[in-house]
Amino acid sequence: MTKDNLYLRFVRNILPSPFSIAVILTLITYLLALIFTQRPENAGSAYGLVILDYWEIGFWELLEFTMQMALVLILGHALALTPFVNNIITRFTHSCDTTAKAAFYISLLTILVSFINWGLCLVFGAIFARKVAERAKANGWKMNYPLLGAAGYSGMMCWHGGFSGSAPLTVANKDHFLINEIGQIGIQETLFSPMNITVSIALIVIIPIVFYWLGAKNKNEEIHLSFHHKEGEKTLKSIGAEKIDASKWVALSFGLIICFIAIRKIIMSPSETGLNFINLNYINFFLFGLAVLFHGSFTKFLSAIEEAIGGSAGIIIQFPLYAGIMGIMKYSGLGAIFSHGFVEISDATTLPIFTFLSAAIVNIFVPSGGGQWAVQGPIITEAAQNLGVSIPKSIMALSYGDQLTNMLQPFWALPLLGITKLKAKDILPYSFLIMLVGLFIFIISLLIF
Repeated sequence: MTKDNLYLRFVRNILPSPFSIAVILTLITYLLALIFTQRPENAGSAYGLVILDYWEIGFWELLEFTMQMALVLILGHALALTPFVNNIITRFTHSCDTTAKAAFYISLLTILVSFINWGLCLVFGAIFARKVAERAKANGWKMNYPLLGAAGYSGMMCWHGGFSGSAPLTVANKDHFLINEIGQIGIQETLFSPMNITVSIALIVIIPIVFYWLGAKNKNEEIHLSFHHKEGEKTLKSIGAEKIDASKWVALSFGLIICFIAIRKIIMSPSETGLNFINLNYINFFLFGLAVLFHGSFTKFLSAIEEAIGGSAGIIIQFPLYAGIMGIMKYSGLGAIFSHGFVEISDATTLPIFTFLSAAIVNIFVPSGGGQWAVQGPIITEAAQNLGVSIPKSIMALSYGDQLTNMLQPFWALPLLGITKLKAKDILPYSFLIMLVGLFIFIISLLIF
């Protein structure tokens, strides 16, 4: 057995399901809080019960954010199912006749789409990988399908530097929780900074090349998965008011109105504030309009939404678990202890690096950029102010750390796994290698800038 096969078998044998991982991380966080955090004076021997209360409080605290995240994924998925986007994917599959070329194109396009929207990139990459696998199976080609799945997931290591990045968009809001301490920070200081532009270019160039190399190096196999397409329902003749649902012109008009409002907001935004208004709500609003517009009728749009909702099931049911973990870290002080530990050993040069590394570790327990910013943001910004470090750079350092360990944390892979019919233990051995490449890119960039 080769070293590659030993590595793949080892990783696959130690990984449980994503839900089990969330439960295990909850127990670990509970024990860490019980051991390392300070007990309230009135807790006494019942501190374990107090921590459980923290968990229950946190369990429900991110419902609004959970809805925002679910909508990003659902609307992004619905947009990916439109004939316009689907035709783009189908055209590129014709160039994917080997694993190396397929992995290269899937990762390249997925990363490019990730800068537009993380939900769209995740579904785009999943559908692209699946279509390549379907074509390979139809032609009897051997391919490394798990590697293609990992390529379709690679955008989740890049998305936070794009227009759906949680932390940059959160601080661009006029009502974010640190507005009184640091003021409003526009995306021209974070997403459009020279550092983030350089990082983005490096990711676009290097990651697809690495996937091409992995595709050429690893063994190919026949694809045995059975793909079942959802057959469209027969179109019945619309009667009376039902004609509104099937009307192309009604859908186009409604979609255009929403897109007009979103685009007008960009055109009419004051030059001094730039694109500060672009946040998760704006992204969802624009995706909503585009999905309705490109589907061409309310009937087709709602059908796509019904199909897309299934992919968000993992987020909806697991996000409260991670919110509970965040509750323990927040109210017990565990998150502050962890972040302060990195801050105390930092200076003006190393603070961005330790911010990046701490965010990467915290992301394993709280796989949410917005959730992480709520836990670490106040500590990081205070340290940056005290040490004279750029706050926008610190925000991006946290963002890079948050997205890095997505390649190790299977939570966000749930929709992709549902579409490709792969398992987390199939793609994580390859995504872990991509994480190491990303680690190098992010650290070098933080040191240079």
